Amino acid sequence: MSETLFKYLPEHAVKPAFELIVANQVHLKIVNERQTRHGDYRKGPSGKHEITVNASLNKYRFLITLIHEISHLVAFEKYGRNIKPHGDEWKYSFQRLMMPFIRPEIFPSHLLPLLARHFKNPSASSDTDVTLALALKQYDKPNDKSYIFEIPYGSVFRISNGKIFKKIAIRTKRYECLEISSGRLYLFNPNAEVELLPN
Repeated sequence: MSETLFKYLPEHAVKPAFELIVANQVHLKIVNERQTRHGDYRKGPSGKHEITVNASLNKYRFLITLIHEISHLVAFEKYGRNIKPHGDEWKYSFQRLMMPFIRPEIFPSHLLPLLARHFKNPSASSDTDVTLALALKQYDKPNDKSYIFEIPYGSVFRISNGKIFKKIAIRTKRYECLEISSGRLYLFNPNAEVELLPN
């Protein structure tokens, strides 16, 4: 297992991450990409702790996702199953487990202050921290997608489920977009990746 992790994690994160996996008796599955989530944790019917993480994530996002999911397990084991999935107990567990990894041997130096800021009060998804999400996306494999914030107002675009929208306006931190088929308005994070269509 630890050999496999070298493919998915920064080199200096492999040993401490593998130790966490072993210590918490995690059955880790690396799976093909799911659009809706980077990873998940569940306690299987046999009582096994099962964690899945998307294989397509870059090494830094893979590490954050793995620790995010182990933090669910640790929080449930320590505080009981009645806690909120992303409540204070999980946040505390995530901060504590992530701290040893936030160092220059593991993350590029420009990510360290963004990670330090994010982990003061970690959110359910690092994608909602737009600055951190965009910084992490620099390490993704290149693709032909655009970010919502980059495309001009009035642009028409498609999202991963095939629905087509038009970018209308900005509302505080999110972009208001009109779904063409239904005429309904939706709000998008600035770092949502979309496929720009010819108008």
